[in-house]
This record gives sequence, structure tokens and C-alpha cells, in this order.
Amino acid sequence: MAARIDLTLDCTDAQLLAEFWKTALGYVDEPPPAPFETREEWFAQFDLPEDDSVEDGAWLCDPDGVGPRLSILKVPEPKTAKNRLHIDVQVPGHGSADERWERVIAESERLVRAGGNVLEEFDRHHIVMADPEGNEFCVAAASV
Repeated sequence: MAARIDLTLDCTDAQLLAEFWKTALGYVDEPPPAPFETREEWFAQFDLPEDDSVEDGAWLCDPDGVGPRLSILKVPEPKTAKNRLHIDVQVPGHGSADERWERVIAESERLVRAGGNVLEEFDRHHIVMADPEGNEFCVAAASV
């Protein structure tokens, strides 16, 4: 059996980034692990510094259980370089190359309205974007 992966994004504002990625991926807040009723209850079990808050993290999941879990965690240091790993947002649908590209453009425009930025466009192939904290990701037509 293959190993499953989770992805973790470091950030300065976990709640802002969580809202962006929920919009981008259609993810939802992951429920707290059993037996905890809330994330606050779960968070309280750890012996963390007083200035740490449950709001300093967000845990997202694919509601269909297919995609990897996404953890978004506040860290003290700023982003300083290009990501060595990035997320590809695959826009679904079939059709001609023009129709697929139109869907990629529409998705990038939707993500700009959600707080993302277009960094570079590779015409008719993919668009490199950044989330509200500068983490790079690509928008492309699904290859399936």
C-alpha cells in the first residue's frame, strides 16, 4: 500500500490562508481528531507556550476524501525564497485546447478575486500564481 501525504504551508496568517485555499480547492475545515469535539479542545492537550493559539493553525481536507490534507501553520520567520514544492490546481473538464485554456483563465481570475496574484502566464499551458502570502502554485487544465 502506498503512503498517503499531507501538505503543510507555513504562513503569518493561518486563517486568511485557510480561507483562500478552501476557496481554491473546495476543501473544508477538517474535524478535530476523536475523541475531541472541537479544535480548541484538541489544542488544549498540548503543552504549548501561552502565546500560541488554535487560530495560529488551520487544518483542511477534501470533503470527498481524495486529495491530501492541508495543514496551515503560523511560523515566526517570513517567506524568503521560491517554493521548492508547489500545488497544482487542476481545472477539470474536457473539450478543445481553446475551451480548456478558457477554463484555466476563468479559474485564475476567480482565484485573483479570492486574494491570489498572477505571477506568470505560459500561454495555453498553465498560469503561475501566488496565494495571499506569496506561496507559488500553478493553475492548469486537468490532463485526464
